[in-house]
Amino acid sequence: MAKVRMGMIGGGQGAFIGAVHRIAAAIDQQIELVCGAFSSDPQRSKDSGADFYLPADRCYGTFAEMMDKEAALPADQRMQFVAIVTPNHVHFPAAKAALEAGFHVLCDKPATLDLAESKELKTIIEKSGKLFGLTHTYTGYPMVKQARHMVANGDLGEIRKVVVEYPQGWLADAIDSEGQKQAAWRTDPKKSGAAGCMGDIGTHAENLAEEITGLHVDELAADLTAFVPGRRLDDDGNVLLRFVGGAKGVLTASQIAVGEENNLAIKVWGSEGGLEWHQNEPNTLLIKSKTAPMQVYRTGNDYNCDAAKAATRTPAAHPEGYLEAFANLYLNFANHIRAVEAGETPSEFATDYPKIDDGIRGMAFIEAVVESSANNAAWTKFDL
Repeated sequence: MAKVRMGMIGGGQGAFIGAVHRIAAAIDQQIELVCGAFSSDPQRSKDSGADFYLPADRCYGTFAEMMDKEAALPADQRMQFVAIVTPNHVHFPAAKAALEAGFHVLCDKPATLDLAESKELKTIIEKSGKLFGLTHTYTGYPMVKQARHMVANGDLGEIRKVVVEYPQGWLADAIDSEGQKQAAWRTDPKKSGAAGCMGDIGTHAENLAEEITGLHVDELAADLTAFVPGRRLDDDGNVLLRFVGGAKGVLTASQIAVGEENNLAIKVWGSEGGLEWHQNEPNTLLIKSKTAPMQVYRTGNDYNCDAAKAATRTPAAHPEGYLEAFANLYLNFANHIRAVEAGETPSEFATDYPKIDDGIRGMAFIEAVVESSANNAAWTKFDL
């Protein structure tokens, strides 16, 4: 059995998330990086590929060139899928080019620059017959899968309330106007899209809430703010949520919460109990009940569901975190590719990763919060 061959668009010298993707792809030794167009600067792309010890003829100046030349290679040599790790405005054209050239795509979130592109991308995916995955990293954690299982199993009863928060503090100052690369593109509407903080991390919170509860947001009321003078996109937001079926929720996301690092957390309450999970302590899931003391579920134990076990690599009390959760998305995607290309039915675990419908919902969330906030927090439905 050969490794699944991966190409990469973006993620070259000076990039943050590209290195995370490469580490995640390598953890299970099931995927091999074979080529890439690592930068919009052709020379930087080639220099980056040299840093990764790739042959010079597999380091391309543009992603268009990569599609043409990879498609011309023998089937057992060309890449099988491409990871897109660029700023948001490149997601759609790069994914479109890859799918139409016959390659599967695993894309960083949010799916595209705007909702219209996401809807068009779904049509392209369906026409191509290729797989498309989205790296909503936090869905890969074992205890998130355990929480999802317990909600679906009815352990919490009927879901009534969801509170999800994602505070960071790294944009509390105007580093975007001082040349900080990661900040600059995230606060540029031409590269980030209609939202800043809500597009970058608010979409993670929205996706986590829907993933764990199995419920879809129907409408929302949002209040977005750009606290840093001169900033063109929001750096803070508060959102009220109404889910299909009657559950209510609160979502907050901020990148100006001084002193916060990456403090994603979610609480869910139903008619019979509740749960609580914190990304800062990802191996722990708290379960609350009307009739019993609070229970502490931990990664790596036999009492966890099959999906949580499948997402766990080490025995209990050996910490697993962000990179391992990211790697679970890559592993499942690679196994799905293997099954599809062998003409076999994929396992339930192989298909357990976010897809284009999650991406469309994320883009609908972005556009709804922006529209609602512009209309004095008016209730706004998702445009699906």
